Amino acid sequence: MTKRLIKKNGSSLPGPEDIHREVLSNGITVLTRSNFNSPSISMAGYLPAGSIFESDEKLGLADFVSASLMRGTQTKSFDAIYNELESVGAGLGFDSGVHNASFGGRSLVDDLPLVLKLLSESLLTPIFPKHEVEKLRAQILTGLAIREQDTSDMAAMAFDRMLFDGHPYSRPADGYVETIEQITQKDLVEFHRAHYGPRGMVIAIVGAIDPKKAVAAVERVLGGWQVPGQVLPPSLPPHKPIKKTVRHHHVLASKSQSDLVIGMIGPKRNDPEFYAASLGNSVLGQFGMMGRIGESVREKSGLAYHASSSLSAGIGPGTWEVNAGVSPKNLKKAIGLIEQELRKFVKSGVTKDELADSQANYIGRLPLSVESNGGVASALLNIERYKLGMDYYQRYESVVRSVTRDSVLETARKYIDPNRLVISTAGP
Repeated sequence: MTKRLIKKNGSSLPGPEDIHREVLSNGITVLTRSNFNSPSISMAGYLPAGSIFESDEKLGLADFVSASLMRGTQTKSFDAIYNELESVGAGLGFDSGVHNASFGGRSLVDDLPLVLKLLSESLLTPIFPKHEVEKLRAQILTGLAIREQDTSDMAAMAFDRMLFDGHPYSRPADGYVETIEQITQKDLVEFHRAHYGPRGMVIAIVGAIDPKKAVAAVERVLGGWQVPGQVLPPSLPPHKPIKKTVRHHHVLASKSQSDLVIGMIGPKRNDPEFYAASLGNSVLGQFGMMGRIGESVREKSGLAYHASSSLSAGIGPGTWEVNAGVSPKNLKKAIGLIEQELRKFVKSGVTKDELADSQANYIGRLPLSVESNGGVASALLNIERYKLGMDYYQRYESVVRSVTRDSVLETARKYIDPNRLVISTAGP
């Protein structure tokens, strides 16, 4: 391990010597790490209350619930909650995805008890006031109306529907206009009662506080939380492979730009070939001016406003996709060039220099990602979520450097079949 990787502004990477992990008696996992270089605290966490629990008729329910938690509790109004936060310059918020509801907060260390108390009240005793629910519904519906006119969003949604046909990942977590309109206050209350609880909850606190004091602070406000009937997440169903290339075009006649998504299934975060895929993707459509895709489609041919590739990996099957925004008249040519680059990629993989450059980039940017308390909190959650091991960041450089040209090529051939692509476009 190089000294450059271990040290950045005098701060070592998170590791077993300074990450404190403790599980409370009710099942909440608390991860903490001290940083006394700043008087601030960053907090982040999640619990299993995502859209995987929703029915097709009530899509968007989990997202609606998480957005409603701070709209009023048994003891505080929406205004009172935000006034308390603003009075000390603190922040707190909730979000939701397929698997989890998530939260994040920040404050000075002296105000951590206040933020934790508001977190606890929002999680345990939200009342979903009808007038606030209707205001939030109107905001969500406005956002969905805007989404329906966005070429990038509509291409991405159709891509997920085709790639994950019959799988929970095929559905938009924020729902549709017709499903949001059907959700009642009772639905919000019942979803919260069934799925919000301490089992599976993880919270990370990083900043100017002793780890044991941070755990004690969490214990005071959340240690007594018990939900005997908390519903556990269902198992993910198997993914059905695409047997041949499938295409869909979503017409938005008034638009002057088309967006496209071309891709396939990618590895899970814990799959052994994840880093070979990630480094390969960096060469394909990320590094420098968006890799080979950007060079071919945008720089050399001038066919796209933007063009890149991305790898999305999580608990279940991920996606490996190319995204581009193009003039409608160039759509067919851009698709052809992207298919050409994918064929070249699975034929010959990456060069020695391309791989070395991407590896150096990955290793060099790691210390930057954990410079802030918020970055470290996110890192701790990733260690816990994917069971990476407390020494993950100490092993990171050797993991990255262990990827070879052969492993990138083998991984590319495993996941990328140019004859079995999902091609989704939206525009005129």
